[in-house]
Amino acid sequence: MPVDPYILLLLGTVGLAALLPARGAAADVASGASTAAIAFLFFLYGARLSTREALDGLKHWRLHVTVLACTFVIFPLLGLAARGFVPVFLTHPLYQGLLFLTLVPSTVQSSIAFTSIARGNVPAAICAGSFSSLAGIVVTPLLAAALLGSSGGGFSADSLVEIVLQLLVPFLAGQLLRRWIGGFVTRHKKVLGLVDRGSILLVVYTAFSEGMVQGIWHQVSAVRLGGLLVVEAVLLAVMLAVTWYGSKALRFNREDRIAIQFAGSKKSLASGLPMASVLFGAHASLAVLPLMLFHQMQLMVCAIIAKRRARDPRESSRDHVDERAPAAA
Repeated sequence: MPVDPYILLLLGTVGLAALLPARGAAADVASGASTAAIAFLFFLYGARLSTREALDGLKHWRLHVTVLACTFVIFPLLGLAARGFVPVFLTHPLYQGLLFLTLVPSTVQSSIAFTSIARGNVPAAICAGSFSSLAGIVVTPLLAAALLGSSGGGFSADSLVEIVLQLLVPFLAGQLLRRWIGGFVTRHKKVLGLVDRGSILLVVYTAFSEGMVQGIWHQVSAVRLGGLLVVEAVLLAVMLAVTWYGSKALRFNREDRIAIQFAGSKKSLASGLPMASVLFGAHASLAVLPLMLFHQMQLMVCAIIAKRRARDPRESSRDHVDERAPAAA
């Protein structure tokens, strides 16, 4: 079971914020740098996302609609249902973070990797992840405003303007400039990937520093963290079952079901962390904790499932109905 090294870096950043939180002028500098980092992150997301490749995937639209429904409909409904675990398993702030987790888009890279290992439909996983990331730029803030309301982080007209300026405008700028900078971004993928991760670490440090200064971490105990892990394990198990057996009921073939399961059951840490910083402000540290834990959990569980799927016997054409041909027509 893999332990994501980046999770270790994130935990180290949390520890640094706990021991040496940014205060006063240093906090102002960190906050400004974090804001710039978020804008740059979404600029890079826009520059990387190939709209043409995403549009090419429209020929398999039923699969993509299924993944989007899992990501932005079924997940949030389960998040709302988890309200029943308050206050027995979760505190209200932890529940807010859990609900936010259910609103963020799916992953791209890990969905592709696990789909490939399991011998699934890799092109569909690429398109599904791209569609989800693109939709999440708009859908996640709107869902957060509707479902979390003022308790999530003080949503208002000013907050929505800030979301547009920090997330949507840089993303659109990256898309518009992709024609000229796309090659540069592709050639320097590794270096820019390090910039991505460093920017997210800065966002996490700033958020957890604010949480330490305001003393909100006194609301979290080991028992509550254990309860959060149990609830997240149930959430992941339900989504893995829904995506696999639901797509089977919809008569997708094995390769498509694999892509749906891995793209529809996971959440993006890279997109969720900077979004939470913008949406939750000083309360972002508690908001991102459920997402960080869920990220590691989904990697470990999906790695096991992918290896088991890779050993499954291949289905013959008589064992399924291939939906791709009629969808393309």
